[in-house]
Amino acid sequence: MTKIDRISFPSDLKRRAFLVGTSAAGLAFGYAAVGGVGDAFAAGTFDPTIWYSMAPDGKVTVMVGKAEMGQHVSSAMAQIVADELEADWRTVSVQLVDNDPKYVDPVLGALITGGSWSVRMNFDPMSRAGAAGRITLIEAGAAMMGVPVAECRAANSQVIHSKTGKKVSYAKIVSDGKASKVWTPDQLKAIKLKTPDQYSLIGQSVPQTDIPPKTNGKAKYGIDAAVAGMLYGKPVVPPVRYGATVKAVDESDAKKVKGFVKAVTLDDKTATTSGWVVAVASTYEGAKAAAAALKVTYDKGPYANVSDQTLIDEAKKLQKDDAAGQLFVSAGDPAAAIGGAAKVLEAEYLTSINIHAPLEPMNALAYEKDGVWHIHTGNQFASRTGGIAAGALGIDPKNVVLHQYFLGGGFGRRLDADMVIPAVLASKAVGKPVKLIYGREDDMAMDFTRPLTYQKVKAGLDANGMLVGLQHDVVCAWPTARWGIPAFLTPSVDKKGSLDGFTVNGADFWYTVPNHKVRAVLNELAQKATPSGQLRSVAPGWTFWAVESMIDELAHAAGKDPVDFRLALLDGAGANAGGAKRLANALRTAVGRSGYGATALPKNSGIGVACVSSQERATATWTACAAQVEVNPSSGAFKVNRLTLAMDLGTVVNPDGVRSQIEGSTLWGMSLALFEKAPLENGALQVSNFDGYTPLRMSQMPDLDISIISSNDAASGCGEPGVTVVAPAIANAIFNAVGARVRSLPITAEVVKAAMKT
Repeated sequence: MTKIDRISFPSDLKRRAFLVGTSAAGLAFGYAAVGGVGDAFAAGTFDPTIWYSMAPDGKVTVMVGKAEMGQHVSSAMAQIVADELEADWRTVSVQLVDNDPKYVDPVLGALITGGSWSVRMNFDPMSRAGAAGRITLIEAGAAMMGVPVAECRAANSQVIHSKTGKKVSYAKIVSDGKASKVWTPDQLKAIKLKTPDQYSLIGQSVPQTDIPPKTNGKAKYGIDAAVAGMLYGKPVVPPVRYGATVKAVDESDAKKVKGFVKAVTLDDKTATTSGWVVAVASTYEGAKAAAAALKVTYDKGPYANVSDQTLIDEAKKLQKDDAAGQLFVSAGDPAAAIGGAAKVLEAEYLTSINIHAPLEPMNALAYEKDGVWHIHTGNQFASRTGGIAAGALGIDPKNVVLHQYFLGGGFGRRLDADMVIPAVLASKAVGKPVKLIYGREDDMAMDFTRPLTYQKVKAGLDANGMLVGLQHDVVCAWPTARWGIPAFLTPSVDKKGSLDGFTVNGADFWYTVPNHKVRAVLNELAQKATPSGQLRSVAPGWTFWAVESMIDELAHAAGKDPVDFRLALLDGAGANAGGAKRLANALRTAVGRSGYGATALPKNSGIGVACVSSQERATATWTACAAQVEVNPSSGAFKVNRLTLAMDLGTVVNPDGVRSQIEGSTLWGMSLALFEKAPLENGALQVSNFDGYTPLRMSQMPDLDISIISSNDAASGCGEPGVTVVAPAIANAIFNAVGARVRSLPITAEVVKAAMKT
């Protein structure tokens, strides 16, 4: 039985129980009641909970505390509510909320969107909110018709008397003022929800609510925000990612630009940015021209000579230090088991720095009005972002209101708050509203990246080819620790303090291994020189790269089929009960549909497999992939012809939306695996635009075969798991095709060719 220290997040997080942190200070969450979205419910509406309102005409507005970045999470939230409410879907719309604490995630205790948590963690509270409305409306409708409540039901925004067929619409009930009950948390908790066989909307591919405004031009993104009299800001970023100091600013040429107002050198007390200047002008074109004209002198700081190799060298040094890091998993005695093994394998796995590169660059509009700061932007972590803005301004967080917009791409990038800092500080400096927009080059150069990772895995097989022990060291920057929020960290198994579980999640896999150790090691140099963030899938994007590559290597070393080897380890013993069997089923599904082992492949072609339990162990989604590739052995060039994916999601809210998310995450995973890298040289990321940073193109698309495994089990997330399974499946396919074992990402023709030689 594998003993695993399970991350306390999210189940142990208490509502509003943690602080927003920066390297400068801890900033309490806060909010000013200034008549924003939080007070939007109009008189005469039916508002049984804070999560939606029904107008006298029967139209339902669902309040969404999640960032909408194209994943249709707002529609999913509304669909869950509407199912229990028995609302006509045509009457349902959504409204994105501001940072009023009353809208914090009922489970997470914060306004945050990430981790593929939204549907999983909000399914129950949103269902209860909808059911509360249905119950109240049925009671009111029964009274209006003069019939017993027990003889009534609701459907299609109507209360229906089952015996006579009499009915009354929700609109009539609300317009007559007959529904007014507001439910308490205890009352909501006591509601008996529908059983899956009673669902009317859940499981249906109803139209997504955000598509019409995004196609007719009515959708508003952060970059569309505007107020009267606003100025524009364009940042001038330093020549290194972090640590620079502005020594002097020459404005002489900038003053020649029409509409130029001022150059603002940021004094960022939160230490989120360093060495930034903002050019402020009356137009964005003027701000861009002024920014280009400014002559800024820098002290590049202590990290000006850091490169990828510097970080790798530091990581290898740290990994060799047995006293470094903290234990995430500790079971049995892996050292002894491996020491006595019949066969020992040891390998190093690398992943490069990657950037998010959303199409809408970072932006924020900021201004002060009547003592309250208003920030208009699209953001994934409104609770923290409001606190960061307050910290930069040196004010009480209660005096910051964050107005939420659609996001033109997030992928974790907008979990960070850097875009609000130059906006608020520039606005404060000029005394007017400032709309700050990053240039594409600024956005890429100053991204909070997926960290460069170095992983060392050592494992042993007994004489029968059974895995007896595995040691796994993960060395990298710690993105979540950078936030300074204690509740987001994980107590280490060895009681050496807290570690960043979001750098090792996935390494606590569901395979049964009697002796297993996972160590998380912070690369302090990387932490300082390349401040890292959460990129779609976070740790499982690199931990499963190492785990599923090593499992494949072990299978071949044992002389066993890689699928059979995995299935034997997924026996569901001990703490792995339940989940391992679901993962095994997903693996069988993907393998069966891929043709693995059933048909002869052309020469130099192969199918490789991988199976994962992304995201966190406590919030797993069971995912398997079979990748088919063909390789040119003379050059190492290869092509991914087909990706077959199977994902067990439990309850599926909107099948069409789920399929889109799986397709997108699968292709994102392929892009990271094969094409994306942001090299670090002289302390700076060597990327500036899409001509140099080249994600997957349409012409490189493989065939996709997606299987959605649904059941009556609890809903799980679908936006990120596909990212994590693709890279190892492709690498394992390349090995099966030409015998080349690659252990670094991205996988290139040169890497494959070099591996063939070894």
